[in-house]
Parts: sequence; structure tokens; C-alpha cells
Amino acid sequence: MIRWALQPFGLAAWPALALGIAAGVAIVLVEWRLRRAKVSALLGGALGALLGVSTAALCAFVVSRTAAPEATKSFLEYGALLVFGYLGLMLGASKGEEINPQTMETLFADRATGAARENAKLLDTSVLIDGRIADICDAQFLDGTLIVPQFVLHELQLVADSSDGLKRQRGRRGLDVLERMQKMPGITVRVTNDDSLHGADVDHKLIDVAQRTGAKIVTNDFNLNKVATLQGLSVLNVNQLANALKPAVLPGEPMHVYILREGKEANQGVAYLDDGTMVVVDGARRFVNKHVDILVTSVHQTTAGKMIFGRMSDRPENGVSSAPLRQAAAAGAGRGDVGARAGDAGSLDRGPRSIFPETDAD
Repeated sequence: MIRWALQPFGLAAWPALALGIAAGVAIVLVEWRLRRAKVSALLGGALGALLGVSTAALCAFVVSRTAAPEATKSFLEYGALLVFGYLGLMLGASKGEEINPQTMETLFADRATGAARENAKLLDTSVLIDGRIADICDAQFLDGTLIVPQFVLHELQLVADSSDGLKRQRGRRGLDVLERMQKMPGITVRVTNDDSLHGADVDHKLIDVAQRTGAKIVTNDFNLNKVATLQGLSVLNVNQLANALKPAVLPGEPMHVYILREGKEANQGVAYLDDGTMVVVDGARRFVNKHVDILVTSVHQTTAGKMIFGRMSDRPENGVSSAPLRQAAAAGAGRGDVGARAGDAGSLDRGPRSIFPETDAD
């Protein structure tokens, strides 16, 4: 109705009305399309259109300096504006998925911020449930920013709300560990809402975030470690760190261990060190729930850690039952001495004896 009343461009009433209806339909379609578009696509389209218009303005400046007719200049200027504006809008909207607050920081941050992002660490759910990451941070072996994506925090919450008592306890421990790390001085823990892969599992989301941000992944998950390493990502595995810090044990070295249970093979006993290393002792089946001295025979490295194999030491003091054995041996030896002395006395008294007992002398 505005075009009917104003009749712009010198148009008659009916052509102006038709043009107004066409413009209104176009506006409604654009609004419907924008409502369905994501925020990242809108942001990308706006940035792309801005770059396109800037490029068109640069082309118009060059064209205005030429000796071409005015009609040609106008055509090239308007054509460049339409072409570059459209290309910038479409390319920006299509690439808008890759634009998020984290990547925008990399575009406008200074060198110091870029260096800080290179030292960023992505925390996996497994490493929070494990809990040793807090001790590592407390010992100042991790620097930079520790990033906890929102989907990791959500998975940790699901574990904490599990109907299984053990899982619920582990999930709550992970939340307590995260809260403890946030209170540590010198440690920056940031929870980010970066979930570009909707519907994917946590491992794939972590790999995607690490690829886009350049952060290192901190995890205890063996499979995630392998997949991320194959894709060229840096992974910090707490289990590998713990294995590297275990004291080296060489074959032939003595050890004092506590036999906890029987082994799978005959006459085997199983013990564990303070760091959880399994020690399989040959010949220790009868020493369950006792401390024994062993000699290390071999050490095997597995994916889960080290396994130590040993045999019973030849020392006579081996085991808690050695003292009673020594006492029994000493007692047996004493009885033998007494018997020998008794036998010697009997041999001395084998002379003729009086049948009747002797009376006391008056």
C-alpha cells in the first residue's frame, strides 16, 4: 500500500503495487529462511557479505580511474557489487559452521593469547574420574589452560546420577576433583560450550575440538589415545606418566611383597605393589596372606602397565612362618640332645642292680 500511495521511480499505481507485493513476498521468504538458519551461518554470511562489499568497492575505485564510458563504468561497478556481495554472503554462510567463539579468539588474539591457546589441555571424562590429574596439577606439572567441554561435564553428570552405586560414586568423585582443580592457585580451568558434532560420542567430539583449537587431550582412555595419535593430535596419558614414574626393577633383584591371592597356574601366588603393579610369584601358593622375600626373574611391559614375575627367595628367613620353623627345629634338636643324653645314661647304668630296695642307714 505504501508503494501504491507513493508510486516510487515514476511508476504508475498498479505497477508500483505489484512491485510492493513482490518486495513483501521476498522479505517474508528471507525472514523464514533466516529463522531456520543457525547463528554461526548468520554470522558467517554477514562477515562474508561485508568482505564482498569491500572487494566490490575496491573494484569500483579501480574502474572509476579508467577511461571507459560512464555507462560501462556503472555496469561494472554495480555488477561487482552484486557478484562479490552474493559470493561473500553464500561462502560465509556455508563456512559459518567453522566459526565459533574459540576460533574467533584465534583470529583477533595477540601472540600471547595464541601461545596460551597452544598450551591448552582438553580434559576427558576418564581423567577426571581417575582423580590423579588433581595431584599432577597440584605438583605444577601441568601449565596452561585446562578446558572442560560442556559435553564432558554432561557425561560426568550422567555418571554421577547413575543408578549403579559404584558409578555414582566415581562420577561424584570426578565432580569433586574438578571443583578442587578450580580452586587451585595458578591453574585456569574453563568450561566451554563447544559442541559442533551433534549426536556424536564424546571421543569424536574431543578429537574435533582438539583439531580446531590445537589443544592437547588429557585422557586415560586407551582407545581415545590411539585414535587421536593416529590423527596427529598430541595426547597426554596419565597412565603412561604413572608407568614412566615407576621404579625400574631388574631381574635378580630382591623384593619383599605381600601375597594377596593364588595365581592362575599351579603353585603361584599374586602380590601387588603400592602403585598397583602385579607381581606373580612362583612357588608362593602356600604363603597367601603372608609377607615373603622373592627374587625378580623377569619384567614384562603390557598395555595396562608392568607385570613382574619372580620366585621364592632361598633365604631361610623367608615368610612369617620361618620363626616357628626355626623354633620347631631348635626344639627337635633339643629333644634329640636330651634323648642322646638319656641313652648315654642308660648305657652307664646297665650294671647289676639290687632287686630289693636299699634301706636308709641308721
